[in-house]
Amino acid sequence: MKIGVPKEIKNNENRVGMTPAGVFELTKRNHTVYIQSSAGFGSGFFDEDYQEVGAIILNSIEDVYASSDMIVKVKEPIQEEYQLIKPNQVIFTYFHFASSEELTKAMIKSNAICIAYETVEDADGSLPLLIPMSEVAGRMSIQQGAKYLEKPIKGRGVLLGGVPGVPPGKVLVLGAGVVGIQAAKMAAGLGAHVTIMDINMKQLRYVNDVMPNHVVTEFSSEYNIRKRIKESDLIIGGVLIKGAKAPKLITKDMLKEMTPGTVIVDVAVDQGGCFETTKATTHETPTYIIDDVVHYCVANMPGAVPYTSTVALTNVTLPYVIKLANEGWEKACESNKTLEKGLNVVKGKIVYKEIAEAFNFELETV
Repeated sequence: MKIGVPKEIKNNENRVGMTPAGVFELTKRNHTVYIQSSAGFGSGFFDEDYQEVGAIILNSIEDVYASSDMIVKVKEPIQEEYQLIKPNQVIFTYFHFASSEELTKAMIKSNAICIAYETVEDADGSLPLLIPMSEVAGRMSIQQGAKYLEKPIKGRGVLLGGVPGVPPGKVLVLGAGVVGIQAAKMAAGLGAHVTIMDINMKQLRYVNDVMPNHVVTEFSSEYNIRKRIKESDLIIGGVLIKGAKAPKLITKDMLKEMTPGTVIVDVAVDQGGCFETTKATTHETPTYIIDDVVHYCVANMPGAVPYTSTVALTNVTLPYVIKLANEGWEKACESNKTLEKGLNVVKGKIVYKEIAEAFNFELETV
């Protein structure tokens, strides 16, 4: 198979869809890999590194798309890429279709096979290709939140860990999944007082067992959220409904109940966000303020730490890339139910229920 890895062109996205190690595994199986020139620079991988393991370097993104049977990316194609995608071409990347009707319609029109990292799902319901980026984003949410709590950038002026004689900051984490647990772990490590909420009591029991005593669990309800936001310095939104839009757990009217300078970080922004006032931002302009509440809603948080993120992501995507290359998408998905769940849009048809429901489109079968 001819596999193409274009350079990511989304704002401040420095990750790359494949490392030289991945290229090596594919070329030794007699597949051809095209890498766009400088695609790996942001993650610390250079054209020479790819060439040494058999990749062919192409100068333009147009050449990569035109030459390839399968495109392996990190982020969803943006408008400039829509016209480059060919019918029957496999696009393997994060899509997050439920947050963008424009992208969904463009991929329907392309007649490509769109396999989304974020909906590849194991039998136990876990999402193996989303987990590493959720781990990165969960940890980063505290790192970024702590920074934006500083007064020069309009935060409350609170040091999360406190100092002797001054109590630590209070962190509220909504969602006890991968993002929430990693956020709680980082916040606890800084010495903050952490409350983590979820509606899944099994998860809350797990968190209660593994976290230190200054991480407390609470059942998530509107009443409890409204109570906690009044005293929280940093609020992390880490709620995920597979393939669907995130629920709005914090509404605009709740902002007025928060202390001025409170920071809210919406890690669910890729799926539309779990705060009503969320709008996607970039690393270039990461924050905005509404009702004196600092919003951090960067849609590609892991892109700020591209070496760590690229290696973590490609560790888990590579086995699926190899399977798709060796067998073709139809046989690969037929023989692997985990990968089959990644099929979102196939040759002009929406085949993933939550995406069809998000936009009232017809759900079809492959």
